[in-house]
Amino acid sequence: MIWGKIQSVKQGTLLVFQVACRRHSRFAPVTPQPVPPLGQTMQRYLRALEPLLPPDELEHTREMVRLFGQEGGLGERLQQGLEKRARFSHNWISDWWVQWAYLESRQPLAGHSNPAIALPKQDYSDWRGQLMFASKLIAGVLDFKAKVDSGSLPVEYLRGQPLCMELYPLLFSSCRIPGPKHDHVVHYSQARRPPTHITVVRNFQFFQLEVYNSDGTPLTEGQIHAQLCRIRSQSWKTDKEPMGILTSEHRNTWGQAYHRLLRDKINKESVRAIERGIFTLCLDSPVMRISDDKYSSRMAAQMLHGGGTYSNSGNRWFDKTLQFVVGEDGSFGLLYEHATAEGPQIATLLDHVLEYCKQPDSVRAPLIPLPMPKKLYFYIDPEIKRDIEQAKQNLDILINDLDISCFIFRRFGKDFPKQLGLSPNAFIQVALQLAYYRVHSEICASCDSASLRMFRGGRTDIIRSPTSQALQFVCAFDDPSVSREAKVDLLREAVAAYAALTEQALQGQAIDRHLLGLKLQAIEEGLSVPRIFMDTAYGLATHWKLRTGQVPSNTDSVMCFGPLVPDGYAVCYNPQSDHVHFSVTAFNCCEETNAEKLAVTLESALCHLQELLHPAV
Repeated sequence: MIWGKIQSVKQGTLLVFQVACRRHSRFAPVTPQPVPPLGQTMQRYLRALEPLLPPDELEHTREMVRLFGQEGGLGERLQQGLEKRARFSHNWISDWWVQWAYLESRQPLAGHSNPAIALPKQDYSDWRGQLMFASKLIAGVLDFKAKVDSGSLPVEYLRGQPLCMELYPLLFSSCRIPGPKHDHVVHYSQARRPPTHITVVRNFQFFQLEVYNSDGTPLTEGQIHAQLCRIRSQSWKTDKEPMGILTSEHRNTWGQAYHRLLRDKINKESVRAIERGIFTLCLDSPVMRISDDKYSSRMAAQMLHGGGTYSNSGNRWFDKTLQFVVGEDGSFGLLYEHATAEGPQIATLLDHVLEYCKQPDSVRAPLIPLPMPKKLYFYIDPEIKRDIEQAKQNLDILINDLDISCFIFRRFGKDFPKQLGLSPNAFIQVALQLAYYRVHSEICASCDSASLRMFRGGRTDIIRSPTSQALQFVCAFDDPSVSREAKVDLLREAVAAYAALTEQALQGQAIDRHLLGLKLQAIEEGLSVPRIFMDTAYGLATHWKLRTGQVPSNTDSVMCFGPLVPDGYAVCYNPQSDHVHFSVTAFNCCEETNAEKLAVTLESALCHLQELLHPAV
């Protein structure tokens, strides 16, 4: 099965994704993703606009939607094109979605696209503990990979339905490659000679570390530890150029620098070694000590971008699908590239690794001499030197602009709304709407990710949080003339409305991927973009000022990602039984947004909802 070097992108189709999924059909449920009925999507689109638009603008859009969806009209033609596409493709939208949402985006990956997960601080505070833990971590990831490669990873289920497992093989030995107009992803894990190394980076220096013996067995933890000690002894100087900084640039800028970089044979070999590696391990230097209440925010920042050019940002290769970060001060987390990976798969991987790390190492290292880890060298000419200096400057500007506020809400967790018959995720989403309304005196276009893994090759769709019921509730909540009983009823209605949208999304009946598909189908057929997508209402409805995501995990971790728009927020949360981890991000350049203010307001909103439902608490 040759699966690795297929890189073609043709007419917006990410061919490598389709081929990879077909090769691993044993992981996939048989259900294809449906194309929702056109009339249904048009009705639900108008309903989603009701809380966002004034009546006159809504009426204008309603007429535009009517013309688009009428019998024999453009919408019907495009719908038929999508239905035909669904019959003859692995998944009618996923490859388009990856191309449009990720690979054609020109924004820097750092702070804009790549999510990160910060995990609890480990119980060590020096380089010895760092290398011991990193050895265990590497062994745990290789153990997970072995389950994926052998097909023994248990199929996951949601509400009794099997979930698509196709993304798991794509996590390893993959990397995003910058291009002049769009990027592409390369996968090496199923090549005839799959890579057998990882990349380790310390003090801005990259090393190729073989992690399998000649007989194909993985190195033991003892062997890995010995090799990491060798890497440390070869990387004690910090006066090297931070090559990884280049990958943090605007994609067009990085694409041009990438082309210049690869003109040199040594550089090309080093870059290819990084791209082919199973994953990257970042051995970070300790960061400045900080108060306990700010620690989680600082650690989230470290995982997300490395803290800046004077900290650990040079220890990253932002294009790499998987980067595990292990700090000398006990910090630990993971950064991933979004075109290939989604949060649930990453959470499953991390849960496995953390369980593995609790086990003692029962296999002693064999007395076999191991080859020295290979240091990856770069030839830096004046052009590349200028590229690095510009990238350093731009990354520090971006980092200073990104405001991150993490906190643990301890008054209750997901058990509290469950006991009252309320969906925990819907409950938190309504609290987010209330918090945003209190800060900005309005509601905005908000998106929450819903997994489409019930379908073959499914990625995500969007649940739109600002419903008419949510608007009625947030307007009434701080109104003293509205009775407590009425507020409780409005809260339950808002939660129920969101839960209904969630159910629709999980069944493949949400509106946003369908709308995108209709738009891209028109482009595919060489037509002008339909007027419905040029309407001001559509622009408003897709200007996501509030990007949210629930990424539940068995551990006390928190995911973090940047806002989608300059005047927006990103909020991610991990609900545990009796507490919830939150991360909130915003850009400092926007005077209207403030991550800490929204975080504080969200915390008070959750408390007030608890008091509303349980006045005696």
